[in-house]
Amino acid sequence: MKYAFAKRVRHLQSSAVRDILKIVNQGNVISFAGGLPDDDLFPVAAIEDAFSRALSKGKKAMQYGETEGYFPLREVIIERMKNKGIQGFTPEHVLLTTGSQQAIDLFSRIMIGPGDVIFTEEPTYLAALQVFQSYEAKIVPIRCDANGMDLDDLQEKAKVYRPKVVYVVPTFSNPSGRVWSLERREALVRLAHKQNFIVFEDDPYGDIQYHDAGYTPMAALDDGSHVVYTSTFSKTAVPALRTGWIVGPYQIIRMMAQAKQANDLHSNSLAHQALYELCMNFDLDAHIQKISDLYGHRKNVMVDAIRSSGLKTAEFVDPEGGMFLWLEVDPRINTDSLLKEAVRRGIAYVPGAPFYAGTPQYNTLRLNYTHATDEQIGKGMQIMTDLFAEVEEEEDLQIKV
Repeated sequence: MKYAFAKRVRHLQSSAVRDILKIVNQGNVISFAGGLPDDDLFPVAAIEDAFSRALSKGKKAMQYGETEGYFPLREVIIERMKNKGIQGFTPEHVLLTTGSQQAIDLFSRIMIGPGDVIFTEEPTYLAALQVFQSYEAKIVPIRCDANGMDLDDLQEKAKVYRPKVVYVVPTFSNPSGRVWSLERREALVRLAHKQNFIVFEDDPYGDIQYHDAGYTPMAALDDGSHVVYTSTFSKTAVPALRTGWIVGPYQIIRMMAQAKQANDLHSNSLAHQALYELCMNFDLDAHIQKISDLYGHRKNVMVDAIRSSGLKTAEFVDPEGGMFLWLEVDPRINTDSLLKEAVRRGIAYVPGAPFYAGTPQYNTLRLNYTHATDEQIGKGMQIMTDLFAEVEEEEDLQIKV
């Protein structure tokens, strides 16, 4: 039977990460693929207490809620953002979403039409690319280095394309782990004001810092008119609560709330109330420091494994926070075509190609280090680097012959 799908639906693509996880879950495979927090660090007792406190308020706790989300939690979020320097907003400027992924979709729903230009980093978060593609946007990648978008490339392309939106993950980027310099952040915000486009700042990892550097969000450099900022509790509390938020100009947030009404009415209001109780009765910042310490240690284990692997080419930015390490290997290695063999040997990663809006680099891959133990990281990295080294050796032999 043939089905007539809407034009926009035809642009939807399957998530590379989700497809890999399906394979991984079928067998005994060490996975560096998904961006999963460590289950053992979930504050189970505190979550149980938070839900108990929420439910103790009576039946009203289980009733429908506001589309914008539980008001006291929005007040807490405003205060937490003030600690990052994001000022001038009220709870009316905050929309609670089903994870920050929904924030990207709702924003795109009201702001993006066919042919609208979106600038992204290269590489960038693959799920955001999928959303933008589904709304038939014209995605223009901007060349990047360790400090963020190349300003010359950004300014030249801005003259040609006149973007409507610039989507960035400037603090511990997914996938690259890079951190934008303050100079690059300030320059992008200035250009947004000059050319009147919106900067969409995606910051799910910014709290997970290994050196307490205190990076300044772009939303803290704006006057509340040209930057929308989204983050989530998924990485710092627990992902199953599926609670993110977005803050920005009131008119944009109001339109997103209207779109959300048509989408799901409101996100899980009981989870919102529990998160509020968690924030009020649990030291979330101390918990974030605890997970940051452990994740920083595991990152070091992975970095040491790469440096001692013997791979002839292995370039990466040593991340100062977040959950991912981006690896560029010998150009003769195709990480996409090697994934099946890697899984057969007992290791999974995410090939780098889906993270590119422009020409993909097939010798790249993203590695997650937060969900594996030290032993698993050591064993898994040995399997992976041995596989890559075999390809290097075979290619060298062919070249010599």
